[in-house]
Amino acid sequence: MDTGPLSRISETEWRLPPTGNMRVPAVIFGDVALLGEMDDKVLEQIRNVACLPGIVDAAYAMPDAHWGYGFPIGGVAAFDPDTDGVVSAGGVGFDISCGVRTLLTGLRRADVEASKNDLADSLFRNIPAGVGSTGKIALDTRDMDAMLAGGVHWAVAEGYGTSADLGRIEEGGCAPGALPDAVSAQAKKRQRDEMGTLGSGNHYLEVQEVVAIHDEAIGKAFGLQLGEVVVSIHCGSRGLGHQIGTEFLREMAIAAPNHGIVLPDLELACAPIRSDLGQRYLGAMRAAINCALANRQILTHLTRRVFGHFYPGIGLDLLFDVSHNTCKEEVHEVADRRRRLFVHRKGATRAFAARHPDLPPAYAGVGQPVFIGGSMGTASAIMVGATACPERAFASACHGAGRSLSRHQALKRWHGRQVIDDLARRGIVVKSPSARGVAEEAPGAYKDIDAVVEAAHVAGLARKVARLEPIICIKG
Repeated sequence: MDTGPLSRISETEWRLPPTGNMRVPAVIFGDVALLGEMDDKVLEQIRNVACLPGIVDAAYAMPDAHWGYGFPIGGVAAFDPDTDGVVSAGGVGFDISCGVRTLLTGLRRADVEASKNDLADSLFRNIPAGVGSTGKIALDTRDMDAMLAGGVHWAVAEGYGTSADLGRIEEGGCAPGALPDAVSAQAKKRQRDEMGTLGSGNHYLEVQEVVAIHDEAIGKAFGLQLGEVVVSIHCGSRGLGHQIGTEFLREMAIAAPNHGIVLPDLELACAPIRSDLGQRYLGAMRAAINCALANRQILTHLTRRVFGHFYPGIGLDLLFDVSHNTCKEEVHEVADRRRRLFVHRKGATRAFAARHPDLPPAYAGVGQPVFIGGSMGTASAIMVGATACPERAFASACHGAGRSLSRHQALKRWHGRQVIDDLARRGIVVKSPSARGVAEEAPGAYKDIDAVVEAAHVAGLARKVARLEPIICIKG
């Protein structure tokens, strides 16, 4: 990225003042090296976001930002319904509520090494993954609507986990205001057989080792121990979320002129929050959030069954589950005034600090766990909402390393078998139904995750707690 138009505010913060049709500044987080890796498209897209009606404060790009559909991935923006603010399907993305949950095993690395290959094979057999993957659960119309309305509450009632899980999930496992009737028949049809599946792309289930703890007090509060094995699950709302995004983007693009909205980019199609279209989208999107949460809950149940076979009596307690790719109604302080805003986070996650009223009781005193996912051979990180700057970028943080190469570029550089063999030599077992998918998600196709985490830490978006390294990866 050419940093010429940007003013450097600090070591990890850069600002583009409003020009042209921009209503607010654009702010990009990252050090010099990370901005150098970002495509110029990131600056163009975040500038366009700053032109949308009703945006407040600034349009933000996280340290892992890269080109996306409409919003850059790693983009954050908030809109005020009282000033004609909009909701944008492109600002949420197609994989609505894609997110990460992490489970504590209490096992040590040596416990897993003794049965690593068999455990990997069993997880691969029992966790459906890949393009168009389907599970053993088929939902009829009544069950589908109950799932979309109830999220994890529905899943627990169906026997997938326990009520104890609910206290360690964003919004208690159920997004309020979901409207199953706003979800099309085609979206529901696509999801009918996809519950309890990982899907493809950058989705994964990883068995990981905690190799470093940076904050002993927070690590202890999270239940993390050096050398412990954890399991992280990264997936979203599958075909249902993609269909919702596709349908509403088309409808918003057509309706924009009727609302007096001039779009800087058709991919930023949006609708006034208080319009019928805006409300229908929010209801459908919240239903997709519940779908994603329920999906990760079912995958947790399947994972617990596999681990229970190898390690009888093991519990796999849930540490936390947090989504990215959402629009959430939240209260934030802007210009010394508390305002109810609609915060879009695309490839970004909430990062609430201690004592935030929306935190579950388990983390009210320490802050929200924030998960920064890696890619097969790279590390992942656990962070916590930063108390020093609790409102920074609307209490948001990055969600991963962020791509530095497109999938097409990755395919030119790597072959799936080569990646799997290279990782095997490092002691990492990768199982995937698609060699092509492995090549597209090769570790080298992503930015340096340690640099991204450090930038988020220095910028005050979140604080470092622990570093995780992969042992087994089930790749979509």
